[in-house]
Amino acid sequence: MLKLLIVCALAAVSAADIPEEEDVLVLKKSNFEEALKTYPNILVEFYAPWCGHCKALAPEYAKAAGMLKAEGSDIKLGKVDATEESEFAQEFGVRGYPTIKFFKGGEKENPKEYSAGRQADDIVNWLKKRTGPAAIILSDVTHAESLIADNEVAVIGFFKDVESESAKAFFKTAEAVDDVPFGITSDDAVFSKFEVAMDGVVLFKKFDEGRNTFDGEISKDKLLNFIKANQLPLVIEFTEQTAPKIFGGDIKSHILMFVSKAAKDFQEKMDQFKKAAEGFKGKILFIFIDSDVDDNQRILEFFGLKKEECPAIRLITLEEEMTKYKPDFSDITAENIIAFCTAFTEGKIKPHLMSQDIPEDWDKNPVKVLVGKNFEEVAFNPAKNVFVEFYAPWCGHCKQLAPIWDQLGEKFKDNSDVIVAKMDSTANEIEAVKVHSFPTLKFFPAGEDHKVIDYNGDRTLDGFTKFLESGGKEGGAPAGDDEDEESDDLDDVEEDDSDVEEGHDEL
Repeated sequence: MLKLLIVCALAAVSAADIPEEEDVLVLKKSNFEEALKTYPNILVEFYAPWCGHCKALAPEYAKAAGMLKAEGSDIKLGKVDATEESEFAQEFGVRGYPTIKFFKGGEKENPKEYSAGRQADDIVNWLKKRTGPAAIILSDVTHAESLIADNEVAVIGFFKDVESESAKAFFKTAEAVDDVPFGITSDDAVFSKFEVAMDGVVLFKKFDEGRNTFDGEISKDKLLNFIKANQLPLVIEFTEQTAPKIFGGDIKSHILMFVSKAAKDFQEKMDQFKKAAEGFKGKILFIFIDSDVDDNQRILEFFGLKKEECPAIRLITLEEEMTKYKPDFSDITAENIIAFCTAFTEGKIKPHLMSQDIPEDWDKNPVKVLVGKNFEEVAFNPAKNVFVEFYAPWCGHCKQLAPIWDQLGEKFKDNSDVIVAKMDSTANEIEAVKVHSFPTLKFFPAGEDHKVIDYNGDRTLDGFTKFLESGGKEGGAPAGDDEDEESDDLDDVEEDDSDVEEGHDEL
């Protein structure tokens, strides 16, 4: 007994050595090993104090920690200030903020990347899936009601024989879904309470219809499609919290309505949008974006929109290449939206490529200004070697490159065979080049074959000069090779504009 008391006392002392803030462990390299010994299962956020996404996550993260503590769970949440513990953060490959990793079973090696949403329920559900059964046994009505009441979305399998093939398919589905809790029951009272007459699966949710009943032969693939189609609201608002669900989901076609929530006809527009959404569940995600929110202005810019042009509709596919579509109507009605989405699903709509008007003085300076409307004529001129910077006005790396690029233009301004140019890729798009990060540098050598060469060399005047003088050989690579690491991703259009070292916070 004395030995047991000593062990418990030592454990209490160890735990006391690890400070907490709002139920979240404050971790450093110096106490991390001890933390894993004391709490074998820890979700750890590597953050930066100035990071906007980290600040937005903080209350939900603390709420999740409190929920687990109230339940008596042995799972803990921790955080590491990666600006103070930079070497420690680099051990785990931290390149942006927040980076969230799960350390299970006291093991420091190979933590699992957190992959669910940024709300407290998402965090708790993901952790429970990682440490417990994929589907909990619901032995009575109270258990089933609690599962439904405690979660925004919950899936319950009703099976008289939990060893049946259908039940096994249900368990496999539960294992594959991170962000939704699953329960399974064979209890007659639970069947009766929820008016389920035979084996089946029901998705319960606190929005729209309230519940969806699976219809058909039960298989993992079919259940996954069923959940995918019903787990999100018919219309979802784009926010800091919902972004991971929107971008991380399986539905890659998104129709966006840009609208002011303060507008008098906001609800009328929402009703029309929601009515249209009913026929495209599981195919197209319907999202609305408040055009009055400052953080959303870059998204409007990405689609070539201004606040005064809203309300407006746009559609985008987030497959390997991002492709935008613009409707030919301005009146937002369910009929118009349904017709537009139907034509899109049938492949009858051409992508929308943005372009500014050609400036009158586009070729006045040593660095020529390209837009969508004059790009092909200039870049694919068979008599010219054309070196183009694709940039974004807000991009930190582009701003650093600007004086060097101007020097390059000055150096080659009298060379009749070479054109140095730039294009604002937030306002201009072209079919021939897909820009994923800024700045992107591409060389279009003279000739009739429309060849494109990526520049992957040093971003110096000397590096650029050698590249041009070698005809694109020194520092070049065939188009499509990996982009330079010193670039700002286009994937998250609301991000800050520089690297981790300079203040980059990733979603």
